[in-house]
Amino acid sequence: MSANATEEDFALAGSLVREAGALALAMRSEGLTGKQKTSVSDVVTAADHAAEKLVLETLRRLRPEDGILGEEGASHQGTSGRTWVIDPVDGTYNFLSGSTYWCSALALRADSGPDGTDEDPGVLLGAIYQPQEDRLWLGGPGHPATLNGAVLDPVEDTGLDRLSAGTYLHPTWLTREDVAGPWTRAAAGAATLRMLGSGSCDLGSVAAGRLGAWFQHSCPEWDWLPGKAIVEASGGTAAVLEVNGFRWHIAGPATAVREIQHRLSGT
Repeated sequence: MSANATEEDFALAGSLVREAGALALAMRSEGLTGKQKTSVSDVVTAADHAAEKLVLETLRRLRPEDGILGEEGASHQGTSGRTWVIDPVDGTYNFLSGSTYWCSALALRADSGPDGTDEDPGVLLGAIYQPQEDRLWLGGPGHPATLNGAVLDPVEDTGLDRLSAGTYLHPTWLTREDVAGPWTRAAAGAATLRMLGSGSCDLGSVAAGRLGAWFQHSCPEWDWLPGKAIVEASGGTAAVLEVNGFRWHIAGPATAVREIQHRLSGT
């Protein structure tokens, strides 16, 4: 299989995030508790594992040559030059808290480099589904960014000072000047800030114009690639910048992304 995404891949991705999101929501309605991972706000539930298992098993059956990487441990080395990246529940703290601001997300990336990855791999498609709001975003190279099947208007190029900026910074990082300093410089340039707790929902909102721009440090692939694909497909810009040894992930209109980069780096 060639290292690109077909219309069948987009249809499969949309179906899988819908199914994973619906399963997680059904399990929550039956009662769930969370298990702490790295902090009280970084949690995992049985729904995360069940939703990832559903996606994993379907991909192994329908795309056996493709690789798989999942947030909750799913891993398969493929031979096709493509890898599916799974985030079964993004925004688990919100999910457990009863908020609707969570989603299931999936990306298909092109493998490169000796270990099958690079610093910011090319992404072939992104799919994000917010179950309780019934919002399905799809997008990627050669496929326009859509929300519930409707093509999104192109991202309008605008300066940061005219935009809301979605972001996230765990409270423990506020005492780290090497992270809090760049974050504060970037945040200070926005018209207003939003810290909502799901990176993929945020990035879908950037593509749809609900949020103006977005930036966050140290994002794993499953928190970055689905939304990156959709933002770029909607005419926005996505970038990764290293500052003080930390990699910052940035998305939005081209002008705002450049301004965030300058502010993060202090230039």
